[in-house]
Amino acid sequence: MSQRLTRLALALTGTVLSGPLAAQVTTDAGTINPAQIERFFNQPGYSPYAGRSFPSRPLWGEQHLHTSWSPDAFAAGTRVGPDEALRYAKGEQIVSSTGQPVRLSRPYDWMVVADHSDSLGVITNVYDGEPALLADPVLKRWHDGMKEGGAAASAVVIEMITLQGQGKLPKAVTDKDTQFDMWRKMTEIVEGHDEPGRFSAIIGYEWTSNYGGGNNLHRNVIYRDGKAIADRVRPLTTFDTEIPNKLWDWMANFEETTGGRVLAVPHNGNLSNGLMFATETPDGKPIDAEWAAMRARFEPLYEVTQSKGTSEQHPSLAPSDEFANFEIWDKGNLNVVPKTPGMIQYEYAREALKRGLKLEGELGTNPFKFGLLGSTDDHTGISSAEENNFFGKFPASEPGPERSTANAFDFEGRTIKDWQLGASGLTAVWAAENTRASIWDAMKRKEVYGTTGPRIFVRFFGGWNFVPDDALGRNPGPVGYGKGVPMGADLPPAPDAAKAPTFLVAALKDPLSGNLDRIQVIKGWVDAEGGMQEKVYDVVWSGDRTPGADGKVPLVGDTVDVGRATWTNTIGAPELITVWTDPDFDPALKAFYYARVIEIPTPRWTAYDAAYFKDASFAPEVPMTVTERAYTSPIWYSPAS
Repeated sequence: MSQRLTRLALALTGTVLSGPLAAQVTTDAGTINPAQIERFFNQPGYSPYAGRSFPSRPLWGEQHLHTSWSPDAFAAGTRVGPDEALRYAKGEQIVSSTGQPVRLSRPYDWMVVADHSDSLGVITNVYDGEPALLADPVLKRWHDGMKEGGAAASAVVIEMITLQGQGKLPKAVTDKDTQFDMWRKMTEIVEGHDEPGRFSAIIGYEWTSNYGGGNNLHRNVIYRDGKAIADRVRPLTTFDTEIPNKLWDWMANFEETTGGRVLAVPHNGNLSNGLMFATETPDGKPIDAEWAAMRARFEPLYEVTQSKGTSEQHPSLAPSDEFANFEIWDKGNLNVVPKTPGMIQYEYAREALKRGLKLEGELGTNPFKFGLLGSTDDHTGISSAEENNFFGKFPASEPGPERSTANAFDFEGRTIKDWQLGASGLTAVWAAENTRASIWDAMKRKEVYGTTGPRIFVRFFGGWNFVPDDALGRNPGPVGYGKGVPMGADLPPAPDAAKAPTFLVAALKDPLSGNLDRIQVIKGWVDAEGGMQEKVYDVVWSGDRTPGADGKVPLVGDTVDVGRATWTNTIGAPELITVWTDPDFDPALKAFYYARVIEIPTPRWTAYDAAYFKDASFAPEVPMTVTERAYTSPIWYSPAS
């Protein structure tokens, strides 16, 4: 051992030497003194990972995938069932409904198969021609259309969605006993795929309220427990009710009856035609304190991005936010019924987060205090959020040259094109271990974030004492948890009324995706007059760009070769980290903060299609590049009472 290393060892052990040995330090210094290690390195022992109890890596997964057991998916031609979908999520190669081999670039850590509770699995019997079902003329027509395939099968899907939204589905497919029997079969499949520590197969379903005819109020119900608990109560359907607060009543009854735990995740509100975050119930009743408390209790998360558009913020509501105009669907509701003025402000996450602060002052509870996650909502049994591996929403939009011009939705001439579908999104969960319970607990405490597809590693902590040197380490976890709170939490009371909150934020690129352009912190608050405010701050960015007079950092540039669907990571940065202090903090005003991580431009799935299918014919207005991103759950501040 060298003299220098031996002297360091002596210092760390607290050993004092004298005489000749002190002058000739050439032997082992002895046992390490833990107290000295902690003094020098702020850790309990030599290993910086020993004794760690906080989550060390994000667990990637999907909480919103439909298989052939969803009636609209099966009618549209999906033949990938829940078993195949879960094997695919684990990394196996499967065959799609159009006969194409498909595999994830990397396995998921967990997944929820969220098939519709309405008519779960029943449409397969219609397709198979069960005589009792085909006695109904509507079901006979569906049988014939599904057998014919193509446009006829698509027409079945449209009619099915329309009748479901009107509450006019044939009674033969709404039988409660049949539904409960199919549910038990579903939970058996999911149970068989659960492998604690390696892969969590989480039980769930979609409650599919299309209140008023296509107004998307869908929720995914996610169970903490396994089959033994989940099978004790029949899942709620829209045949029972289409009002969300009735779903919360069902959830409360489930927990009281079984001792289990459930939470609900509202879908992207951009197709709700103003109902998702309205200040009255869908049937026109004013919301009250009980309503707010129940929503806050059972809906801790919100799906901010998926294949049918991203609903973080609408550019018309935040014209100064240059990144708000991302994969926007704003033509109408699920049936493409056009929007009317005033609807959009009740459909987007950032507006809801601000409105929640305002409602908290009126009702005593913030009903919109939710974290953010991403999902695909794919109806193919194939979760595909990768631009170069995008298998569409229904089998008709699986890879092929025709999807360059085909319609994804067509309701009496009101259309959405296939190219408007987005390859989005994924959820990262900061769970301490890969088990159903640990993942569910992280969801409940909102320690999650969503991305539009890439697996960007993001840490976001808030506190009062972060300093610039905290951004120098390679592992922000210990200092983040040690000095602050993670995404999804509330800031503790300020130690000094004059002090502004500080935030430690870090991001590491997905190795298969683009470099990082910047990290932004987005703040929302309610001012002294009750007005809802927001501001976007560029807090750290790549390169030597300088903010302009407006405080905005110029765009990073673009290296995409659209013709070849390639790009180079010669711009941007592989990682970004900083400590940021709110320069506009007012300790008297409630606020929230979340981080948005922006990648450099990369090829969109449409560019990959154009390069692969030489006879694809995309119109000039079709976007060929995408700026992928991640959205963390917020951190909230409240003045001391």
